[in-house]
Amino acid sequence: MTSGPLIVQSDKTALLEVDHPQASDARHELAIFAELERAPEHIHTYRITRLGLWNARAAGHDSDFVLGVLDKYAKFAVPTSVRTDITETMRRYGRLVIQRDASGDLELVSEEPAILSEATKHRKIAELLEGRISQNAFKIQPWARGQVKQELLKLGWPAEDLAGYTPGTPHEIALSDGSWHIRDYQSQAVEKFWQGGSGVVVLPCGAGKTIVGAAAMSVAKTNTLILVTNTVSARQWKAELLKRTTLTEDEIGEYSGSVKEIKPITIATYQILTTKRKSEYAHLSLLNANDWGLIVYDEVHLLPAPIFKMTADLQARRRLGLTATLVREDGKEGDVFSLIGPKRFDAPWKEIEAQGYIAPAACFEIRIDLPEEERLNYAMANQDERYRIAATSPVKIDVIKKLLAKHAGEPTLIIGQYLDQIHTLAEALDVPMITGETPVDERERLFELFRTGQQNTLVVSKVANFSVDLPVASVAIQISGSYGSRQEEAQRLGRLLRPKADGRTASFYTLISRDTVDQDFAQNRQRFLAEQGYSYEILDAFDL
Repeated sequence: MTSGPLIVQSDKTALLEVDHPQASDARHELAIFAELERAPEHIHTYRITRLGLWNARAAGHDSDFVLGVLDKYAKFAVPTSVRTDITETMRRYGRLVIQRDASGDLELVSEEPAILSEATKHRKIAELLEGRISQNAFKIQPWARGQVKQELLKLGWPAEDLAGYTPGTPHEIALSDGSWHIRDYQSQAVEKFWQGGSGVVVLPCGAGKTIVGAAAMSVAKTNTLILVTNTVSARQWKAELLKRTTLTEDEIGEYSGSVKEIKPITIATYQILTTKRKSEYAHLSLLNANDWGLIVYDEVHLLPAPIFKMTADLQARRRLGLTATLVREDGKEGDVFSLIGPKRFDAPWKEIEAQGYIAPAACFEIRIDLPEEERLNYAMANQDERYRIAATSPVKIDVIKKLLAKHAGEPTLIIGQYLDQIHTLAEALDVPMITGETPVDERERLFELFRTGQQNTLVVSKVANFSVDLPVASVAIQISGSYGSRQEEAQRLGRLLRPKADGRTASFYTLISRDTVDQDFAQNRQRFLAEQGYSYEILDAFDL
C-alpha cells in the first residue's frame, strides 16, 4: 500500500486523483493500456480494456509492465481478479500466428492445437481457410489475411502477423538537407513503426506527422500511396514532400476529384476511393495500379468504413496510420488495430509541449443562458432537434464579439457545425467563411490571406477540423460541433498548436448553452484532451 494517486477497482476501472503530485506521470503510463472514460474536476476514471491491453502487448509491453504501473501508483492493493484478468487477456495475444510457409503460402499456426481448433471451428473463420495442413497449422486463402485478423480479434484471439510484406517497386527517396532537422520523437516514431512492420503513430496536431510520413518513405524507398482526407490536404502533403525530401514534381501525383495522376508517389483522397458508380467502387483499381511498397493513411481516425474492406486486401503492403488521436466515435478502433496495425508510437501532448515543439494552450468553456423563448422552444423540441437549438443560439454572437474584442489583432478561427449558423455569423461579423461548398482554390486563397496576416478572422465549418496548416492561428472559438466527438475536439484545438513566433499561449474557447445537451456533449468532447493533461476553465458569459 502506497500514497499513490490511483485506486484500481475490481470492475477494471482506475480512479486517478488529478491533484496528486504523481498524477501526471501516472497519466502518461496509464495511457499505454487504459482509456479515459470520465474526466470531472478532481477524479478521472480510466477503463482497462481488452483492446488497450492488446495494443500495449503489440507494442512490446507484457502483463508484468502493466501490473508494475498499477502497483507503482496504486493507493491500495490491486484486486486479485484484475491482476488475473490482465495477465490472461495479454496472454491471448499472439498465441495464433499468421506466417508464410516455404512456398510462400499463408498459414495460421499455433503451438496449442486446442486453441487453433477452437478458433477455426467458427464459421466466419472456417470460410477463410483452405484446409488443415497439420495439427498445428491451417492454410489461409491468399486474399483473406486481413479478414482472418479481423475475425480472430472479434473472437478474442488477436493474431500476430509475421507473414511479411512485399517490398514494392523500388523508388529512391531521401530527406533533404536544409535549415531543418528531424526531431528525436519523429525518428523514434519511424523506428518503432519500421520494427513493427505496420501500425499507427499518434502525435499531437502540429507535431509534424507529415514529416514522420516522409521519413518512413525515405526508409522504405519504394512506390508509396498516401491517402488523405481532402484535396487541400493532398496539396499540403505534396508541398511538404517537395520541401522535406529529394522528390520532384514529376514524381508526385494527385488522384482526386479534379486530377487523376498515378505516379511513383501518389496522393489520393478517401472520397475518391469511396466514390461509387452503379454500386461499384469506381476507383478501386488505384489500389493495385502500382506496386505500392508503403501505404500511408493520414488522419487514420477518420478512415471511412468502406476503406476497411479495401485495407483488408492490402495486408501484404506496409501500412502507416498517422493521427492525433486513435479515438473513433463509431467503435471501430478494433478494425484499425487489426487492419492498419497496432499503436506503435504515442507521444503525450504535454510532453511535446514541454519540449517547445507545440504551443501551450489555455482552454475555456463559456456557459451562456438561453433566452426564455429559446428555452421554451428547446423544452418542447424532440430529442433530435435539441442540440441544434442549443448550439445555434443567436446569443452566442454577442459573446463572440466580446472575445474578438479581447483578442483584437490575433489570428482567430471561429469553428461551427451548422451551415446556417456559419452564414449568419459571417454576415454579422463581416468576415469571410469557408465551408464544404467553398471551391478548393478559394479556400486556399483565404487560408493564405490568413497565414500572411491580411485576414485576421475566418469563420469555418468542419472542413477545417483536420489537415489544414494554419501555423499563425492563436485563438479558436468553437460554437457548435459533431455532438460529443472527442477526436473533433482534439483536432480543433490542434489548429492552434503550432509554436508562435512570440511564444504566446493559444486560447481555445467553447461556447456552451447551460443546462442543455450542448453542455452534456461538451463533457464527452473534452475527455481525450483531459487525458492529455489539458483542463478547461469554466467561465460565465456575463463575466466577460
